[in-house]
Amino acid sequence: MRNLLPMLSNHSHGGGRSAMTCRFRCGDACFQEVPNTSGNEYVGDVIAGALSRRSVMRAAAVVTVASAAGTALAVGNAPAAEAHQRPKPKPEAGGARGLRFTPVAPNTADRVTVPSGYEQNVVVRWGEPILRGAPAFDPEKQTAKAQAGQFGYNNDFLSLLPLPDEHHRQVLVANHEYTDEVLMFRGYDPENPTREQVEIAWAAHGLGVVVVQEEHRTGKLTAVTRHRLNRRLTATSVFEATGPAAGSALLKTSADPSGRKVLGTLNNCSGGTTPWGTTLHGEENFNQYFANASSATDKRYGIGTGASERKWERFDKRFDLKQEPNEAHRFGWVVELDPYDPESTPRKRTALGRFKHEAAQPRMTADGRAVVYMGDDERFDYFYKFVSSKRMKKGRSRAAHAHNLTLLDEGTLYVARLTGDSPAAEIDGSGKLPADGEFDGSGVWIPLATAGPDGAVSHVPGMTAEEVYVFTRLAGDKVGATKMDRPEDIEPSPRTGRVYVALTNNSNRGKGTNPGADEANPRNLNKHGQILELAEHWDDPSSDGFAWRLFLVAGDPNDPATYFAGFPKDKVSPISCPDNVAFDPHGNLWISTDGNQLGSHDGLFGVATHGERRGELKQFLTVPTGAETCGPIVQDRRVLVAVQHPGEIDGASVEKPASVWPDGPGRIVRPAVVSVWRADGRDIGV
Repeated sequence: MRNLLPMLSNHSHGGGRSAMTCRFRCGDACFQEVPNTSGNEYVGDVIAGALSRRSVMRAAAVVTVASAAGTALAVGNAPAAEAHQRPKPKPEAGGARGLRFTPVAPNTADRVTVPSGYEQNVVVRWGEPILRGAPAFDPEKQTAKAQAGQFGYNNDFLSLLPLPDEHHRQVLVANHEYTDEVLMFRGYDPENPTREQVEIAWAAHGLGVVVVQEEHRTGKLTAVTRHRLNRRLTATSVFEATGPAAGSALLKTSADPSGRKVLGTLNNCSGGTTPWGTTLHGEENFNQYFANASSATDKRYGIGTGASERKWERFDKRFDLKQEPNEAHRFGWVVELDPYDPESTPRKRTALGRFKHEAAQPRMTADGRAVVYMGDDERFDYFYKFVSSKRMKKGRSRAAHAHNLTLLDEGTLYVARLTGDSPAAEIDGSGKLPADGEFDGSGVWIPLATAGPDGAVSHVPGMTAEEVYVFTRLAGDKVGATKMDRPEDIEPSPRTGRVYVALTNNSNRGKGTNPGADEANPRNLNKHGQILELAEHWDDPSSDGFAWRLFLVAGDPNDPATYFAGFPKDKVSPISCPDNVAFDPHGNLWISTDGNQLGSHDGLFGVATHGERRGELKQFLTVPTGAETCGPIVQDRRVLVAVQHPGEIDGASVEKPASVWPDGPGRIVRPAVVSVWRADGRDIGV
């Protein structure tokens, strides 16, 4: 998932990713064979059969497209060719509401750089004690017991929830995706980790809950240590598998013959916040923690046949698939956590499928059912949605809460197939726009399986329901889902209902025997990524069809292959490798990047999604050397980001740090959460 600047390393991996990142984040995924070797049709192969809908899109907001079965469907508020309907906007001074700040210039400073007139503070760092009894952080005297009570490593997804009974306090929930042992332990030997180092790493993974205090006159936040709601969940905490695959023979191990009690959560990347007050956490690159794979299903998930990078199998047999072949099946799920109940057991929701979950962001149908959008962060893999069959109960009663905690166990899981509407000859892999001026088309949601109170039914020929849920990638292969350029975070707009899919990059697109460009993924050797905009038929998130177009084609605005929703490219910030996305109160999309290929550090960007200034993109901040920008939250008066893996540069170590952030020279580099606010106390960007 992570990439680094070519100017800082000559190691090319996954579009610029450092060797260190590839080892510890995703287990050298980009050096491995692409896991998806299925023979699906690609978008470019089916373009000839697409039904052109552009003239209708120009005429009205109601669009008619053909479904997979040929049935005509009407689409409300489908993406229209706005760039061709309206004249080029004349940007006003200041920018779109919510984006009225002076953009940060691309830079390589070893700090968090924010716009003029804005201030910042570190909310909480790796190792800060958050539970009662946890000691102060001492990098030279780390223990697993201490780490289990301290804020974890490599914070990623963030959620801020209200705490109405406590004045000016909120509940911060964070994912702790993975560990950089060479940046954590002095003298670390990757070939011979000690048991203590491994157990510290287990304790540094997982999830964290910490109450934060807000300063009334600013956007400053500080952690409230030892609050009753504070919590750490690690690689050895107890989780419960629920839904249609729970109890399956595929999930049973010698330690858990029930197939329902799982130890730990691993590689939690992005996630989501539910309307019923829980948080969702996607288990992403879980494959890297397991050794000695042998099956074809293991290979499809990228699990290696030899030793793992961290050598955890030396200290716990569950990470050795030769001894426990089903243990890996217990990871790769979406985890649901109740942050308000520190005694609750988090649940792995098997109805949402098993793959490398980057995100899980809910949206509600008009009749109260939950729809969750999810990306599988792998080159040439798919994006999905789940539609619950139960309806959410409103209110804060105990009965309503208990009911809502069952919503994600019953419903239908779908995978996306996209079709472009331009002739195949016009998609040449360069990123040149087709003759009609946009990359766009239609799509269908293909049902994979439906779970109900009496069991589950597979919709995939040759696969049982349990197999669909446990081997969801193979189910997507069988039904011909569209192979995408690393689908990462997916967010529905709370204002318009349109859904935005971050496609980070795919340097293997069109390389060798790999699939070439198609209309949804229009560049070969794609270094910079793109963002796809999707409109469900009739604005109904439970619909089985949608219209789509590329909202942004990232890169240097001077590159003719880039596209910013039709906005003048001389008035936008350069952006590369979109990753996590979020919306602000004004309906602007905020994009954090992972692996900037333009010679600058990663950062956070805001872009208008509607109105005259649609496509206006401005950089709000950059992060320190080696770091990735994660977990953005944009509120009225503050912006939060998770600064992940600062100093993660090839050759860096505790002894030879590449970054001194956040505490300065002579102090160990530490991932942390940062809050940014306007110095005058007014709302962000207005």
